[in-house]
Amino acid sequence: MKYSIPNILTLLRIALIPVFVICYYLPLEDANVIATIIFALAGFTDWLDGYLARRWQETSAFGAFLDPVADKLMVAATLVLIVDTNPTPYSGIWLAFPSLVIIGREITISALREWMAEVGSSARVAVSMLGKVKTTAQMTALVLLVYKDPIGTFPTVEVGLTLLYVAAVVTLWSMLLYLRAAWPVLNKP
Repeated sequence: MKYSIPNILTLLRIALIPVFVICYYLPLEDANVIATIIFALAGFTDWLDGYLARRWQETSAFGAFLDPVADKLMVAATLVLIVDTNPTPYSGIWLAFPSLVIIGREITISALREWMAEVGSSARVAVSMLGKVKTTAQMTALVLLVYKDPIGTFPTVEVGLTLLYVAAVVTLWSMLLYLRAAWPVLNKP
């Protein structure tokens, strides 16, 4: 493994996950602020490591593997935390349903990509622009849901929940597109 700055940023994002979880549960009045800053920092490193890797031409097989793993770990951990602790009328199924859709899609698409690579058809399920839209809605939703507190009259939880549903719908849509692209290979005898 090459210890380039992009790879170090990806490893930092993974290292931030337990820090984020601990800060999220801290019995402090501003724990949500601290956790939100850590989550936003992790999101920024996701953008920055990709930008730097492309700009400096320091892409690597290790980075290509680890970057999506780091993203999925952070998102899954955050979804589990908000479902576990959200003290609003939106807890329970209202948060669990889109969270399960998002986590389930990630597992399904990861398995599909792995299988398609094994059969030599990985190009059929390359990352799409729809995935970037999903990621933007999802990350914005998670920042708002981790923060929880209204910002003036801005209802962070309600907007965050709405964006989480937008992300879940786009997630299902992109999953169907991936499956449709892979169907000819999946449908072979």
